[in-house]
Amino acid sequence: MNTGTTFFGYLHQLTARLRGGLSPNNLDEESPLRSELFSADQMEQHGKALAASHQLASGRAPDQLLVRLAANESTLVDVCNLLAAAVTENRRITPAGEWLLDNFYLIEEQIRTAKRHLPKGYSRDLPRLISSPFQSAGMAAGLPRAYDIALEIVAHGDGRVDTEVLNRFVAAYQSVTVLKLGELWATPIMLRLAIIENLRRVGVRISAGRADRNLANVWADQMMETAEKDPNGLILVIADMARSNPPMVSAFVAELARRLQGRGPALALPLTWIEQRLSESGLTIEQLVQSENQQQAADQVSVSNSIGSLRVLGAVDWRVFVETMSHVEQTLLGDPAGVYGSMEFATRDRYRHATEEIAKKGCMDEVKVARQAVALAAAASVSETEQATAARAQHVGFYLIGKGLPQLERAANVRLSVFERMRRALACFPLVLYLGPILLFSASLAGTLLIRARSDELFTGASAAVSYGLSGLLGIVLLLAASQLAVALANWLASLLVTPHALPRMDFTKGIPAQARTLVVVPTMLTSAQGIENLIEALEVRFLANRDDHLHFGLLTDFCDAALESLPTDAPLVQLAQAKIIELNEKYGSSSLPVRHDIFFLFHRPRRWNPQEAVWMGYERKRGKLADLNALLRPAAYGENAVGSAAFSHLTGDLAVLSEVKYVITLDTDTQLPRDAARQFVGTMAHPLNRPLYDRMQRRVIDGYGILQPRVAISLPGTNRSRYA
Repeated sequence: MNTGTTFFGYLHQLTARLRGGLSPNNLDEESPLRSELFSADQMEQHGKALAASHQLASGRAPDQLLVRLAANESTLVDVCNLLAAAVTENRRITPAGEWLLDNFYLIEEQIRTAKRHLPKGYSRDLPRLISSPFQSAGMAAGLPRAYDIALEIVAHGDGRVDTEVLNRFVAAYQSVTVLKLGELWATPIMLRLAIIENLRRVGVRISAGRADRNLANVWADQMMETAEKDPNGLILVIADMARSNPPMVSAFVAELARRLQGRGPALALPLTWIEQRLSESGLTIEQLVQSENQQQAADQVSVSNSIGSLRVLGAVDWRVFVETMSHVEQTLLGDPAGVYGSMEFATRDRYRHATEEIAKKGCMDEVKVARQAVALAAAASVSETEQATAARAQHVGFYLIGKGLPQLERAANVRLSVFERMRRALACFPLVLYLGPILLFSASLAGTLLIRARSDELFTGASAAVSYGLSGLLGIVLLLAASQLAVALANWLASLLVTPHALPRMDFTKGIPAQARTLVVVPTMLTSAQGIENLIEALEVRFLANRDDHLHFGLLTDFCDAALESLPTDAPLVQLAQAKIIELNEKYGSSSLPVRHDIFFLFHRPRRWNPQEAVWMGYERKRGKLADLNALLRPAAYGENAVGSAAFSHLTGDLAVLSEVKYVITLDTDTQLPRDAARQFVGTMAHPLNRPLYDRMQRRVIDGYGILQPRVAISLPGTNRSRYA
């Protein structure tokens, strides 16, 4: 009996801590999120009504969500500890408690996800409400509107979140009031927080019921023991229970009735006393037992729905949700250039975030900023005459992230900070900004060290001529050493101060379009039969990782340098390479296109005499190969200097399709082409803001890119090929 009393005393203390000293009235305020269940149509109507009733507060509120999440986590951990202790002592727990205990690992995982995806201070920037019907006792007024929407969805679904209902609810809400992009992106995390809040409230109810049942078990054990050993003393135990004024709640009454009913006339006496106590409130034991069963069933449904919703939230593609619900997205899809909808998700998301930033700094909301960008692009299609420039100006990205951004900011009445103005002014002189500190630091450091060195006896005791000579020599050495340190520091500071941005990219995941036909070439040398086998195998691997109807692969080859124009081993090597290319075309020649084109090509050049090096070699080696290939692909652009096919002694493959090639991807012999990387490269070059704008007067690319060099990474097997790697 003492052991049991100690155990129940521990449970009472833990439950009291869970309740936090709240009275029963306050516990009602923390009741589960359980409102009237709505169908999809009813939720749609409720969304409109909710939007009309929401009133936004001004200013910024303290970040309460992370604090509340930590409190909910602590409470849920304590509840599960309570349930685990009950299971250890072979005590019966409710079905809702079993659900909570069995799936607590999932709840912990979702809490970690919520903490990771909810940065500190993030909710401060979200629009907040003056008041909310779900305002918790431990939270101040001013909850984010997105959080209140999530609470409404959870409450009217009894913890169940259905994606179709969610979409209809949000769409109906936005038919009255448009949500910001930040609120749409916050929807999944707010739903997680709302579900965790609901689990916490149900958990508190479970723990309170557990405490009441524990109390009933204590009195039941004592009464049953007394009735067995000292029946005359049972009346004293009942009197002690009456003096303790036990809670006449459903959990206590139902558990005590379950333990004492049918145990003989002696143990019917405490139930009679409870019946008399309940009659004062117009209740009966049967009613409270039924109420307890209903409450346990309702709690089980709430917990099971909430656990299922947490699983659903992890499986939903929220990018699709945001793009479908975003009014900014629908507005930008009206891009006059027709490019926006064909871009990859990351680029579209960057455009949307740019719209969001302009709206924060200006006088327009996000949708108006997007409309203004579309309007500027539409006006440019009329005013611009040069096709290359118009292709940029007609695209909304030109005004969101390109050189037209100042024009859009003026239209939105954006007020830039002093720091932002300085940053943009300095960005106009990147070379000076980069080289200036390097030169200044190098000269200062070298000069300081040289002055210190000239005070040495070696300089003071030497003649003037020797002293100046030593100073000059030492100054050069010090300047070289200081410049290395200066360059390292400049590069380090640049990585901290300059924010990198990925280049905008088209979405070619479904295939490279015909107007962006691309040739992948590997400039290399034919050295041996085994080397050719390796080249062909590597070319086939690149093709298999990047299969596309408008992507071709070729070897751009030379012979090794030699004292003679041709060697006896040359012809067999070329014949082997040609045979392997033909074999690949026959192996993979089937095409989904109406007209079949060769996929693989061989471009081989003969040796030419180099009088400077006095050797027969491939003209200008790698650079020369690429120049000759360009002349072959675009002979008209080279005019009189075009050598075309004359530069190559052997051409394998049907060259007719090469006239349609727009882009060339150049790979080294040992460079791999990862899966679908070619489509990403072409998608980047094909974007209007990246297309090269060539100035014929300056004879150079003044905007966009003529050449792109992607980031090169070392593969894991490649790190062991040599000591250097």
